[in-house]
Amino acid sequence: MTSLALLLLRVVTGTLLVGHGGQKLFGGFGGRGLAGTATYFESLGIRPGREWAYIAGATETTGGVLIALGLMSPVGPIIASAPMVIAWRKAHKGKPIFVNLGGAELPLTNLTIAAALAMTGPGRLSLDALLGIRTPWWMSVLVLVATAAGVAVAMQDEIREAAEAIRREERAVEVAEELPAAR
Repeated sequence: MTSLALLLLRVVTGTLLVGHGGQKLFGGFGGRGLAGTATYFESLGIRPGREWAYIAGATETTGGVLIALGLMSPVGPIIASAPMVIAWRKAHKGKPIFVNLGGAELPLTNLTIAAALAMTGPGRLSLDALLGIRTPWWMSVLVLVATAAGVAVAMQDEIREAAEAIRREERAVEVAEELPAAR
């Protein structure tokens, strides 16, 4: 039953991720297509919008296919996580969690499923099991590092702002500590 449950989870989640990527890349399923997604990304501060729209659509589509097929696990769940993290931080930041309020319910659900699949593997009813494929650990680490680097690049403005806020706070503390000594 566990393998059947993993198959169900993989096929549904992977297929929906493929559709989500198709919305960005081709305007399928009521999506914006590359031009509309690029404009939206630019409004969120993700620049250059067209390139990031293509990357987001491609990672969702590729990750979704790999997840649905249970192929090269855990590569699919790892790469599919990147656009979900960015969506959570850029499109849903500061909003209540539920989707009807503009929140990150969907990215959080996808991230949770991706993490669970990365940890458990795809199960016996997968192409990995059928073909006897076992992704080398170093490849998984390489994909994880590359994915984390891509997220960091996409969110560099937000990371820079957070670092500057920390520096301002540290400087304010230093100044406050110097004031009593000056008196």
